[in-house]
Amino acid sequence: MAPTTRTGTADVVVRTTAGLFLVGGGAAALLAVDVVRSGDPRGGMLLAVAVAAALTGTVLLVVRPHIPRRTLGATLLVGAATLGVGTALAPTPTLALASASLAMLLGVESTLFLRRRDAWAVVGFASAWQVVPLLVVHDLPVLVCASYVALWCGVAGVVGVLGQHASTAGVDALTGLPDRRAWDAALEQAIDRHERRGMPLSLVLLDLDHFKRVNDEHGHAVGDELLRGAADAWRGLDVPGMVLGRRGGDEFAVLLPGRTGEEAVTLADRLCAAAPTAASCGVAEHAEGETAAEVLRRTDAALYAAKAAGRGRTVLSERQPHRLVDDLAAALAARALHVELQPVVDLASGAVTGVEALARWDHPRLGRVPPADFVTAAEDGGLIDDLGAAVLALACADGRVLETAWGRQVLLGVNVSGHELVGQGYADRVLRVLQDAGRPADRLVLEVTESVVEASGPAAQRALTTLREHGVRIAIDDFGTGFSSLSRLDELPADLLKLDRAFLTTLTTSPRRQVLVRELLHLCEELDIVVVAEGVETAEQASLLQELGCRAAQGYRFAPPQPVAELARVPWGHLVPPSGSAPPPRA
Repeated sequence: MAPTTRTGTADVVVRTTAGLFLVGGGAAALLAVDVVRSGDPRGGMLLAVAVAAALTGTVLLVVRPHIPRRTLGATLLVGAATLGVGTALAPTPTLALASASLAMLLGVESTLFLRRRDAWAVVGFASAWQVVPLLVVHDLPVLVCASYVALWCGVAGVVGVLGQHASTAGVDALTGLPDRRAWDAALEQAIDRHERRGMPLSLVLLDLDHFKRVNDEHGHAVGDELLRGAADAWRGLDVPGMVLGRRGGDEFAVLLPGRTGEEAVTLADRLCAAAPTAASCGVAEHAEGETAAEVLRRTDAALYAAKAAGRGRTVLSERQPHRLVDDLAAALAARALHVELQPVVDLASGAVTGVEALARWDHPRLGRVPPADFVTAAEDGGLIDDLGAAVLALACADGRVLETAWGRQVLLGVNVSGHELVGQGYADRVLRVLQDAGRPADRLVLEVTESVVEASGPAAQRALTTLREHGVRIAIDDFGTGFSSLSRLDELPADLLKLDRAFLTTLTTSPRRQVLVRELLHLCEELDIVVVAEGVETAEQASLLQELGCRAAQGYRFAPPQPVAELARVPWGHLVPPSGSAPPPRA
């Protein structure tokens, strides 16, 4: 196996070795005392050896150094030789057999912590060093010695089998690191110690950047080798107390007892630098009273933020849970949130073809809370699934009001958080809300940014693909901001593309930007992707977009986000843009 020992960490090896030295030294001391009482001068030498063994065990427990495999094997060989000398010095056959029995401890540790070949080499050496003095010095029968050898080998073999089975429980088969269950158990224990002793505790979650691409382009064998390389690199770092585990896929987790969040960020940067490929890290320091699930959610949110911000970086979560979480939970329970709708307009006819539902929360003390704030609170507090389901249900109800007022179908757009998208059972939850609301799936548009899909990985792709198979349409929101790759249009499960308002700021003054928009519109038409221009605020922008071939737009030029009751009063759902180019103030 790749790790230093067959099972356990270096600390476990040291503690086990120390315990066996203490047990063996104690047993040998009792035998030596009996020899001393009989007046035999050899008792003093036996007692000295026993005390030395016990002291060695005590020192190991106090210092707990890292024991390399070769050092452990050499230590066991020395122990076997020492026991052989003790057996030879024993004044009676009975004491010789008692001394020889201690060799069983060496066999147990060998089969637990050494490779199979090395373990049986130690067992064979220890057996020979005991059998020779028993036969030659004490003249014991061959069958008696053979029975002792059979006993040593049998016990060592059984313990080795049990150790092998124990080593696979809680250990990731690919990397040899603790798996998700074992690492989570270590986290629970660390939180308990943290709360009892008042010591800081920090967590790090690491993802290998673009790991899916490695699997897709080079095969899973190369991906597995990359995971093993990362595990070996991080395992080789000298970080006292670090508990490194693999939680699944390309996500690794690190537990750092006694480290503050700032110290953990420094260590996370070391981990990233040691990785065989670029990696992203999320860091969180455990806050008093937090459960394991809560601090993991914050760490995961920080990791998600690192990936969404461009990957290859480390993000530290806020130490205290978001103050709005409790208030938001109460608001969701009381159904105190609502949505406002901003129309999507057909540029040729002025008809409203769809609406984008925007969540709103009027806090009883703070007033209107910006969506970015309460969405972050929902992500930090584990409420994002409840928030998403509530907003979707509200939007479906408002969509039904509009369709009743206008007598025709209207597409309903709802934004999706990245954390919500990768949540367990997201696609099923959306379909269930649609069924409860009686809304056909093909009249729902889920709006998700390209960076969210990229950061969320395969889980997001699977959820979106599943929903599209049921008729739900997918819109890539905020296209044109940050990194937007045209090649991604072929990969993303998209039906609509929404050009960000920042992409339109220089549209009327930049011929180059007009060429880009025209070619993008042509490309999307060939791919059967509908383009919606967001943030249209002037008549000049609207006219130029129509000339370039854009068919749909939304923005303050047509209407701001508004309650459904106001929008339903628009006759037949046809908007006539107001005169002038100045938009009303933004909310």
